[in-house]
Amino acid sequence: MFSHVVIFWTDPKNPGAADALLAGMEKYLKPIPGVLHFHAGKMVPSHRPVVEQSYQVALNLVFPDKQTQDDYQVHPLHVDFVEKCFKPNCVKAVVYDFA
Repeated sequence: MFSHVVIFWTDPKNPGAADALLAGMEKYLKPIPGVLHFHAGKMVPSHRPVVEQSYQVALNLVFPDKQTQDDYQVHPLHVDFVEKCFKPNCVKAVVYDFA
């Protein structure tokens, strides 16, 4: 399996950015072939200091292998998501890929 985790910091000048980003994930990313597991959501506050709490949205995808994830990256729906949802709503993203 190949895990692809993306952490998003939304534009603080846009109060609806997190919701728009999540809606775009459902519309553009969830239907892409090869995704075995799709989970997206907002940061959950914690009293534990070890828990990162500066971001607003996270995405966790699982693929059967790296090649499927590579194919996902160039899929037209992913390209649309980046242009229509990520760029207008985010100021930063960090990706964690692991197998």
